[in-house]
Amino acid sequence: MPHRILDEYTKHYGSGSYTVEHYDVNLVVKLASNHLDGRATLRIRALEDLNEIELNLNGLKIVKATCQGRKVSVSKKHHRVVVATPSRVKAGEQIELQLRYGGNPSVDNGQWGEVGWEELTDGILVSGQPVGASTWFPCNDHPSHKSSYRFEVSTDAGYRVVANGELMNHRRSASRNTWVYEQREPMATYLATLQIGRYAEISFDRGGHLLAYSVPGNDLAVRGAFAKQADMAQIFELKFGPYPFEDYKIVVVDDDLEIPLEAQGMSIFGRNHLSLDWEAQRLIAHEFAHQWFGNSLTPERWKDIWLNEGFACFSEWVYSDQAKIMSLEQRARTAWEMLDGLPQDLQVGDPGPEDMFDDRVYKRGALTLYALLTALGDKTFYAMLQDWTSTYQHASVNTEKFAKHVKKHATNVDVEGILTAWLTEQRLPDFPA
Repeated sequence: MPHRILDEYTKHYGSGSYTVEHYDVNLVVKLASNHLDGRATLRIRALEDLNEIELNLNGLKIVKATCQGRKVSVSKKHHRVVVATPSRVKAGEQIELQLRYGGNPSVDNGQWGEVGWEELTDGILVSGQPVGASTWFPCNDHPSHKSSYRFEVSTDAGYRVVANGELMNHRRSASRNTWVYEQREPMATYLATLQIGRYAEISFDRGGHLLAYSVPGNDLAVRGAFAKQADMAQIFELKFGPYPFEDYKIVVVDDDLEIPLEAQGMSIFGRNHLSLDWEAQRLIAHEFAHQWFGNSLTPERWKDIWLNEGFACFSEWVYSDQAKIMSLEQRARTAWEMLDGLPQDLQVGDPGPEDMFDDRVYKRGALTLYALLTALGDKTFYAMLQDWTSTYQHASVNTEKFAKHVKKHATNVDVEGILTAWLTEQRLPDFPA
């Protein structure tokens, strides 16, 4: 049977024939040799009748596979690993797959640059977006599938493991430390992460839901850079609704990073982001906003990336306005003027895989929301946003769902016209009056 492509943006990733309800990932990581020994148990529900499970796993080898306790064969098909099932699995049935795998993990260097498992000067960083998950565990790698997770990671003594979810257990032995995390809220594969370093926990006033980890000696710089976190939390909760997770973890790595990285319930920053300058604070607000837009509400397909990035960029402007740094209108106007000087050859609602992380998707996506805000007025607009985050909490969304949702709140407003002008047409609309 020819493979049915799930997403034109990430053709070789994800399968629509099954979903993983739970991942149990058990890793032994040796830092000096960058070697990983893994065991993964996947609780799978078939979405259609199937005889095999197609998985994504890059750069690592499956050494043993069992399905329902029976040994099964594993083969390679193009960019995928194919695991046979002992018998035909009917749509709706559940099966359990156990996989032993290992090797030397590395980044996947494709059209979006280096994503996935990356060696730092002293430790490991994982960046999952969009297809980095498969560099460290076998998965159905697409945001339309959300699962619960358990991570058990054993690594060298003296290093801390930070992963998504709640820390359930930490065991020490002479040479190794083991850390166990449980992520109960549904999570897309690209938002799963693992950070390993000589990290110490930095205590914060918990007003911003914040748990911070960095190398010893960084305490003052981290506390200074994230001093406004509680204010951000207050502003975003007022505008977008309650923070959708238990905690918000930040990891500050002892390396410079080009951009910070977002994961579910967590963001990863470089030491170069520890500043009170607007550029650093903007990024801190942006990554935090992703917890609502991208992590709790996750796009069903990559063409709708503006639902992540446009919303997070708009959130920077909201914070700037509320913190009296610069007004929302000024931020929006500055972005519009910048876009006005750039080529207008991009459809923001479907930018194509090469341009899905183009700055125009971020800024024009944010301006789409600004246009809705000016048309609906503050009260209706933010009531609509709060209803949006609560209606689809921990679920998957797309542009059609958003359009329908806005229309429910906006009588006498041409919602379709606004969204078409900003998301579908390439020409930049006039600045919203």
